[in-house]
Amino acid sequence: MIFVDNGNNYDASVNIALETYLVENRLVDEPILLFYINEPSIIIGRNQNTIEEVNQPYIEEKGIQVVRRMSGGGAVYHDLGNFSFCFIKDDDGTFRDFQSFTKPVIEALHKMGATEAELQGRNDLLIDGKKFSGNAMYAKDGRMTAHGTILFDSDLDEVNNALKPRKEKIESKGIKSVRSRVTNIKPYVDDEYKNLTTEEFRDRILLEIFNIKSREEVPEFKLTDEIWEGVMKLREERMGNWDWNYGKSPDFDIAESHKFPFGFVDFRLNVKQGKIAEARIFGDFFGLGNISDVEDRLVGVRFEHQAMIDALAGLDLNKYIGNVTAEELVNKLFI
Repeated sequence: MIFVDNGNNYDASVNIALETYLVENRLVDEPILLFYINEPSIIIGRNQNTIEEVNQPYIEEKGIQVVRRMSGGGAVYHDLGNFSFCFIKDDDGTFRDFQSFTKPVIEALHKMGATEAELQGRNDLLIDGKKFSGNAMYAKDGRMTAHGTILFDSDLDEVNNALKPRKEKIESKGIKSVRSRVTNIKPYVDDEYKNLTTEEFRDRILLEIFNIKSREEVPEFKLTDEIWEGVMKLREERMGNWDWNYGKSPDFDIAESHKFPFGFVDFRLNVKQGKIAEARIFGDFFGLGNISDVEDRLVGVRFEHQAMIDALAGLDLNKYIGNVTAEELVNKLFI
């Protein structure tokens, strides 16, 4: 096995593009180990409906990035207290065998004092009945990655704030995430590791996996400028753009209603590939204009907070609905 250093990148779109590039391009004959840490971000599973998984107003306010990965599974929250590990290799029949890939990580954690850490169910690592690591896999053309996260010192409140499914509003064919009780692994390791930074903890795991004493002993594959160019091209095509991260969502319908002082407003939207394909607005409000003028403004627009506000800007909503601004109206769809 050989280690690949991600060059201290903390951008989730770059890191996931790098991992994907290493899967889709066979650069070395031996298995690869890749670690990365992301700034606050939500990583969406390949088959998920992004809108259903994220608290959109909150992540916009906090500047939390959303990136769709190539593997299936559920949505996860990353921040600087969490790190990801990826085992990349030829697919030799071990796809879906999470035990073989998580074993080195579990053994490293046991050596560091977290002796109760274990794989439970299909793909989760738990301790004390709480999840600290979720794992997924992706394969293409005979190559695969088995990757997972480790919550070391993550802000667990942000996990709940950023990942807020709104199933009561959305009817979707996408794969929903299953929320579990989560914990950081930090309280369970020996005292000598409790004050480490995430980077220091990551590096200690690296040494334990390779069973060596210093970083200089780690066998490493160096990324060339040409490889980085390929990674950034992949990022531009997929992980770094809205069409991939939101537009790849399965089709869904949304229903949301709100009682304003001037009357009741009921939205019914059909969203395809992340854009509004059909919009209907019902209610007991008294409008002077044809409500279809408002509905037509929304058709073809991204189902995105600011995009919808911009689409309705300049329209006299008081004429059609009542005394409400575009922002006030759209806000009710994203509560």
